[in-house]
Amino acid sequence: MPPPHQPPRPPRRRRPRRAAALCLLLLACAATSCGYGSKADGPTGGPVPVAAVGEKLSADSVRIGHFPNLTHATALVGVREGLIQRELGGTALKTVTFNAGPAEIEALNAGAVDIGFIGPSPAVNGYVKSKGSNLRIISGAASGGVKLVVNPERIKTLDDLKGRRIATPQLGNTQDVALLNWISARGWKVDAASGRGDVSVVRTDNTITPDAYRSGAVDGAWVPEPTASKLVAEGGRVLLDERDLWPGGRFVITNVIVSQTFLKEHPDVVEAVLRGTVRTNAWINADPDRAKASANAALKSLTGKALEADVIDRAWPGILVTDDPLAASLRAQADHAVTAGLLERPDLTGIHDLGPLNKVLGSLHQPPVTPTGPGTDDQRR
Repeated sequence: MPPPHQPPRPPRRRRPRRAAALCLLLLACAATSCGYGSKADGPTGGPVPVAAVGEKLSADSVRIGHFPNLTHATALVGVREGLIQRELGGTALKTVTFNAGPAEIEALNAGAVDIGFIGPSPAVNGYVKSKGSNLRIISGAASGGVKLVVNPERIKTLDDLKGRRIATPQLGNTQDVALLNWISARGWKVDAASGRGDVSVVRTDNTITPDAYRSGAVDGAWVPEPTASKLVAEGGRVLLDERDLWPGGRFVITNVIVSQTFLKEHPDVVEAVLRGTVRTNAWINADPDRAKASANAALKSLTGKALEADVIDRAWPGILVTDDPLAASLRAQADHAVTAGLLERPDLTGIHDLGPLNKVLGSLHQPPVTPTGPGTDDQRR
């Protein structure tokens, strides 16, 4: 049942500087092709098949940010199938797509986005930079979906990575931190800022990594799906699946985060979005083939091109959608960033607020999740 109607709050006065920053962020997103391998989709990022119909909640609309990546399958499928909009009733769902976490964090901090799907490293960075004043992780979304793919003619074993050029999506992003931590664990040295060392870490946007691999500019890449499977289609070989580095093969790759201001002002909207994501994850797990097709159709809408069948068929089974934020793995990833010299030891007390999620799970007769351990959600693809 939808929450009882709440009258909208009177609009808040915004400082001119904040409003200007918000406008610049939206203009930048519309102008810079904010999705994976994509054309620009503007602030709405693609059609919502179910119109905003029914009783409006406490906000006229909610703006959700995500990436057009398979690791954001909950957002891709939940939006396309109308599963999130259905829970929102008369409150309109609007989406914005991004290529990288820092830009999405900026949009959340500026008030240009209310809720976001994002990786652990930018979530931690955003929380730390705001000193815990703005962002909260309110749910999990996905685990896995990250691989080290290499040129098999140049690299045959993990030891062969020494002296090679390996791409990651961005300095300090989740995969960049994972590669730097793996290099450090082997006793090799790399300067995190420049990427120079025993392995050359080349920060390359996912949209052009396949071209860089094809041209020989990089010898491999530590990347999320579908980029990893695109490289395999180019003749690359999966040398390491990051799931093999984690207990039980589970680590957070995508979480759901919210502006604390939006959460306080519109808790009914946040709960409605979470009901939509929980139902979406259940829908995906119940019918993975149909969900895979839906996600690919969403990618085509956002980027202008669907993934080839061999690419998505290879990528899809490696991604687990889950409501569990897998909090222990996020804290471990933060420790990895500290070890790499990219982050000072953070105080992550309060980064998770799972009250709204557990309220939703309880209403659906599902067990709660916890922010203090590896989690209890056992949904599996």
